[in-house]
Amino acid sequence: MFIQIIQGRCRDTDGVHRLLDEWRDTMGGTAPGWLGGTYGITDDGQFVGVVRFESREAAARNSARPEQGEWWSRMEQCFDGDVTFHDCDDAMVFLDGGSDEAGFVQVVQGRVGDPERFRHFMGEPMDMLHEQRPEIIGGTIAIEPDGWFTETVSFRSEDEARTGEAREMPEPMRGQWAEQMAAMRDVSYLDLHHPWFASAPVRMPSSGR
Repeated sequence: MFIQIIQGRCRDTDGVHRLLDEWRDTMGGTAPGWLGGTYGITDDGQFVGVVRFESREAAARNSARPEQGEWWSRMEQCFDGDVTFHDCDDAMVFLDGGSDEAGFVQVVQGRVGDPERFRHFMGEPMDMLHEQRPEIIGGTIAIEPDGWFTETVSFRSEDEARTGEAREMPEPMRGQWAEQMAAMRDVSYLDLHHPWFASAPVRMPSSGR
């Protein structure tokens, strides 16, 4: 899976929402390899979009479509200043990977010194986490070669998320998570209180007739 993270200072919230809905409805069904996206705007006006594709090649084919360029020329007018793009081939999902019914999404960004170790830890079964934190639906993790990562964590609701994060984890999970947190630097948390989502339509296999 390939993930592209889009971030920028938003000056037209309604315009961003409207244009993303337009893209989903008019272009999403034909976008090569598009899987879905998680979007939101923080309280201080920062837009975050985490868009999933089957591969980097599929995302590049989508970007090359003339209609994509025309759409983006309208979309970028909704931002103040530059919009940044982070392209990540090293991407994975954990637990259920999220849900379009999530009521709250937290985006965590930072840097890890040992990306391979972090990747291995996040790729381990998370049965104990699911048992201790049932309000976590799942999420995605995208890691760049220099160790910069973006993680999305989807929750059923913000109230449940805050209650769960105050609950102490049992050992050995508490020690394992503490070790991973200690290895992170420059960590920031972007809270999406009103996230919205898009998912690719289910493509039925051809019958060959």
